[in-house]
Amino acid sequence: MKAGIRAQALRLGFCDVGFAPVAGLAVWSEGLTGFLAEGRHGEMDWLADTAERRVRPQALWPQARTAIVLATSHAPPDDPQAATRLPDRGAICAYARGRDYHDVIKKRLKALGRWLAEGYGAEVRACVDTAPVMEKPLAQQAGLGWQGRHTLLVSRRFGGWVFLSELLTDLDLPPDPPESDHCGTCRACVEACPTGALDGTGRIDPRLCLSYHTIEAKAPMPESLRSRMGNRIYGCDACQAACPWVRRSIPASPDFLPRIEAMLPRLGDLAQLDEADFRALFAGTPVKRVGRDRFVVTVLIAIGNSGRRELRPLVERLRLDPAAEVRAMAVWAASALGGEGAGEL
Repeated sequence: MKAGIRAQALRLGFCDVGFAPVAGLAVWSEGLTGFLAEGRHGEMDWLADTAERRVRPQALWPQARTAIVLATSHAPPDDPQAATRLPDRGAICAYARGRDYHDVIKKRLKALGRWLAEGYGAEVRACVDTAPVMEKPLAQQAGLGWQGRHTLLVSRRFGGWVFLSELLTDLDLPPDPPESDHCGTCRACVEACPTGALDGTGRIDPRLCLSYHTIEAKAPMPESLRSRMGNRIYGCDACQAACPWVRRSIPASPDFLPRIEAMLPRLGDLAQLDEADFRALFAGTPVKRVGRDRFVVTVLIAIGNSGRRELRPLVERLRLDPAAEVRAMAVWAASALGGEGAGEL
């Protein structure tokens, strides 16, 4: 049965699949409890609100017996760090440059779920990362890979650059052997992090992470981190791109190939987006979730870091933007660029 499920999953576009029991996952509760107690989740209150279900999937669905854990490659076809070396362009992290993975993967999961229901009479529940499931520890338990020092999943078979998803099922399937850690003494990801968010022991402080500040956080980015952001306007790939194992990554399906407009967008063009333009440009991508105002705020930080004084007129216009958060960051960007009137309202 497992061989049949694996073959069907690969036919549907998943790059790997593993099986793990859902019972006994409470062994990870200590790490999650400590993470929350230290306040490292920042504004991500949903992590605390769903903590019990994260360590005990049967609280989410009592009939669950087995987690079928699936990996989907989104490996970029280019160097995802190339954009960070072009100060007048915006760097968007690799996973967000193509179609929204939630939509693509959920369709594949539902297709696999229907196949299981029709062929084996199984009941299933599909989970793409919005569900309260501890995906990376579960993937390690299912033998797909291990959590590297950057906390992301790493695999000897497919490198990295993967989305994780799960089918919880009432089928009681034999588990796969868990994967062990193969990072050894490598600290490439820790040294690559621009803000020191990784402590080298496999722990991350999201409050120092640029991905957190450009995607999750609604509060203004602390001034101490702004200059370290460079031109990253949505997410950060520094730690994952530095991992030697990503050289084993396999090509992504066409669904996740980057859109041309998201590969090397000009900061000057992005700064001029109104709400309608923003929605049109990023329709169907993960970037759309942050909204125009928060997005333009990060663009302004990137402009402030760019040193491009020719962008100053755009910054000045945004000091009159309807959104207060945009106006405030325009003042900061003007000051960062320097010149007459910098920092004045």
